[in-house]
Amino acid sequence: MFEKLGSMMSLLGNRGKIQEELQKFQAQVGTITAEAAAGAGYVTVKVNGRMEILNVRISDEAMALNDREMLEDLVAAATNQALAKVREQLAVESAKMAQNIGLPPGMLGNGFPGIG
Repeated sequence: MFEKLGSMMSLLGNRGKIQEELQKFQAQVGTITAEAAAGAGYVTVKVNGRMEILNVRISDEAMALNDREMLEDLVAAATNQALAKVREQLAVESAKMAQNIGLPPGMLGNGFPGIG
């Protein structure tokens, strides 16, 4: 516990590096994207690291089924899968940032979802 506290205290003298790494991370968040499909490709959703939906594609086959409830479920499923993928990428990138500024592994938890 005191090791982590010591690491945090040493960072106080290194604010410039922290700000630089945080700015790099924030810039990278916008470039991170993930895509997921549901219903054997009936619906595909693409999201970015800012947790914004970039694109939703619904196949002609899904539209032909004329099943609104199923389509709504597929959109939700694909969106949740894409968001989970992007959260994983954010966790990896935030761990790299933490390492670059000298924080011990795991100090930032699961990253900074939504930073940007």
